[in-house]
Parts: sequence; C-alpha cells; structure tokens
Amino acid sequence: MIETISRDRLVGLLHAASDQRVAIVGDAMLDVYLQGDVERISPEAPVPVVRVRERRLALGGAANVAQNVVAIGAACELVAAVGHDDGGRLIKEMLASLDAETRGLVEVERRTTTKTRVIARSQQLVRFDEEEDGELTDAEVERIVERVRAAVESADAVVLEDYNKGLLAPAVIRAAIDAAGLVAIPVIVDPKYRNFFSYRGATVFKPNRRELEAALGADVDIEHPEALPASLKRLGVEHLLLTLGEQGMVLISDDGEVGRVPTTAREVYDVVGAGDTVTAYLATTMAAGATPAEASVIANFAAGVEVGKLGAATATPAEVIDAYDAFHVVRDAVV
Repeated sequence: MIETISRDRLVGLLHAASDQRVAIVGDAMLDVYLQGDVERISPEAPVPVVRVRERRLALGGAANVAQNVVAIGAACELVAAVGHDDGGRLIKEMLASLDAETRGLVEVERRTTTKTRVIARSQQLVRFDEEEDGELTDAEVERIVERVRAAVESADAVVLEDYNKGLLAPAVIRAAIDAAGLVAIPVIVDPKYRNFFSYRGATVFKPNRRELEAALGADVDIEHPEALPASLKRLGVEHLLLTLGEQGMVLISDDGEVGRVPTTAREVYDVVGAGDTVTAYLATTMAAGATPAEASVIANFAAGVEVGKLGAATATPAEVIDAYDAFHVVRDAVV
C-alpha cells in the first residue's frame, strides 16, 4: 500500500498546483441533463412520461477535465474538435466563462458530441448520444497538431483524454508526447480501446481494469499484481495507474514497484466524471512537483469528493483537504 502523504505536503502541493498550466488534448462533449417527474405511463407505449422541470448543461469528456483543472485554480488550454453548431458554441462559451483558454477548439465538419440524460427521482432513465466518432480528415488532424504543439509549448503538464470520438489520432498523440518531451513535462493519459498502445513515452497511463483487460486480451489479477510490470513494458510508459472503482487504484512503476491506493470515498452518489477529476489532479500536482505516488493519493481523495456529487462535478482543493482530514480522523479513531 502507498502511504498517505503528510497534511503539510498535501497543502503545499495543492497550493503550488494553482500556479500551473495544463494543456488538455482530447474529446470534448456537451452534457445535457433533463430532470423531471414521472407520474404516468405513456398511452402510446409502455414507457414513463417525464415532465421536465429543469434543463441543465455541463461540460463533458476532456472539457470536464478542463473544468476540474480550473477548479483546482490552475490555468488550462483545451485542444479539441467541435462542430459548427450550437453544441460547439456552448462548449466554447462555457469554457470562456471559466477563464479557460479556447483558442485550441478546432471547428470540424461533424456535429459536436452531445449526451442527453433524462433523470427522474434521481434515477437516469435513458441517455441519448448525438455524435460522429470516425476518423478526422487529414487536414483536420494537421490543424489539431498545430494547436497541440502551441499549447504544449507553454504548459507545465499535458493530458491526453481519449473517449474514442476520433480526436486522438496517432499523429496527434505523437505530436503531444514529442512536444512534451522537448520541454520535459509530464504526460498523463486517460486511454480508451482505440490506439491503446500508441502512447509510448507517456509519464502516467491511467486505464480502468476493463480497458486494460480488453487491450491485453487477458484477465488482470489484482490480488497478485506482480505480473503487471510486464504490461507496463508492453505499453512503453513510465507508470501505469490502474483505476479499480470502489477498490481504489494500483500504481505500477517502471522500476517494478507496485503500490495500492485504497478508496477514500465516504458516500458514492454518482461516479460520472470521477475519472476526469483524477486526471486533472494527477496533471496539476505532478506539474507542481508531486511524485506519481503522491499525485495518485491526492487524486484519490479528489475522486472521493467528486463521487459524492450528482453528474460530472469538480473537487476543489479545500474539499480535498477536508476529505483528507476526515479520513485521518476516522483512521486514527480506529487505530
């Protein structure tokens, strides 16, 4: 198990994180929440009729990582593809309202990915996805690569956030990692199945268990993680941070060291967006000088805060410190 960090170290890193700048490259989405009441079944089909009382917009995917970085107090630039539509306009306006840099938003000839969730009595009834997730054109990729190089040049850390929507083509991935190498800054990757083995040279590679097992074509034995360093070598990254939901996380380093990070969540209300929060805290705290182990512990506390909120939410440094204090009060009482 990775030992937790001291409170002074935690506070110092979170303070330093607010002075960092993060370049985020990935699939941005617009989340729409339709919340209402169900009082009857439709006479047209055996489905509930939802009377919508509230319509709420939120940033999703890589845009939610940007939102989390801003919540930490750090600066960020998001490089993403959006369409010539209301979704793209709204993402740009919402990011601008957070003081996040929007010059990296590249308009492409496809619709902006939009996910609409219908919720009644705190239960999600259905989700509608409007998206095109094929490959971008060569010309669009070239424009994105230009924005990536410019964003990385002025950054203290890079995030590659893949939701399999087409932005992170091999050329974009390579441009980001190579540019980060030139300025010696950490690269944190949140991968999906497509191009899973294209991130050689990244600092921290953060799949969940299902994604890693699907890519490797074999089950991952968490109880005997000594075999995991072999996966690390195959991926060609420095650190593998395997997220396990309620079981916490496992950090495997290229020197063969394996550490467990147990969950700190006190109440799980909604897991949507927790991975984005983890990614944001990994990037900002490592930019501030945290080791991967320290950054993992801090990100784990942040995730514990985020899952106690509805939808894709954020965790502020003050909330993370409160979660740290509460965890240690309980742990010390048990001891």
